[in-house]
Amino acid sequence: MADARADTLTVEEPLEIRVAGKPLSVTMRTPGDDFDLAAGFLVSEGVVRGAQQISSIRYCAGATSDGGNTYNVLDVVLAAGVPPPDPSIERNFYMTSSCGLCGKASLDAVRTSATWPVADDPLTVDAETLAVLPDELRAAQRVFDRTGGLHAAGLFDAQGHLLCLREDVGRHNAVDKVVGWGLKERGLPLTSTVLMVSGRASFELVQKAAMAGIPVLAAVSAPSSLAVDLAAEVGMTLVGFLRGTSMNVYAGRHRLVER
Repeated sequence: MADARADTLTVEEPLEIRVAGKPLSVTMRTPGDDFDLAAGFLVSEGVVRGAQQISSIRYCAGATSDGGNTYNVLDVVLAAGVPPPDPSIERNFYMTSSCGLCGKASLDAVRTSATWPVADDPLTVDAETLAVLPDELRAAQRVFDRTGGLHAAGLFDAQGHLLCLREDVGRHNAVDKVVGWGLKERGLPLTSTVLMVSGRASFELVQKAAMAGIPVLAAVSAPSSLAVDLAAEVGMTLVGFLRGTSMNVYAGRHRLVER
């Protein structure tokens, strides 16, 4: 017998990111931690490398025809002397919640030059510590418990302690929110940390981790071929299919130790 009842759904709304009043990108995201999202996005695109390079972030009033504020438009003001974003990173179309690379003006702009060489990071992680991170990530997902429709990204230290968790309909947004938090709270690079993500590990997530100076990226699902290539190229440890005591190490095996 059919039963009609209310359900709790994940919120998905567009967020336009502007720099000095000029539109840079529109992403579909779950509202919340928007300032961290914008800051992390600018880090991943190589626009900023330190919190001091951002003068202010604010919601734009007048975003609607009646002058109201939708809280869906952010304007970032860079500090004096910080160059504006290169036109090559401007997005020509909306980024969907599943793909943060859609609409790149140039494929050449995808391989953003990293500021911090993660290959030099001396971090080692116990394989048993790594194995419990998916459960730690899932246990901290408060919104997922109510909706079942969100990805998560969590930043952990070498001992497996959760430093920051963010949820979003898009994996790339969740990672940007974590990186934006790190920029503000810890400073970059995020050395000796592990980024754990729900879902798969895409090329873009490896790039975002590298731009933030994160040496280890782990995912509960598969990586893409380009993600593996980039991780090997920059010296990052990339782990996929991290489920229980089982995992596949695709790059940077030297950072994992076994008791």
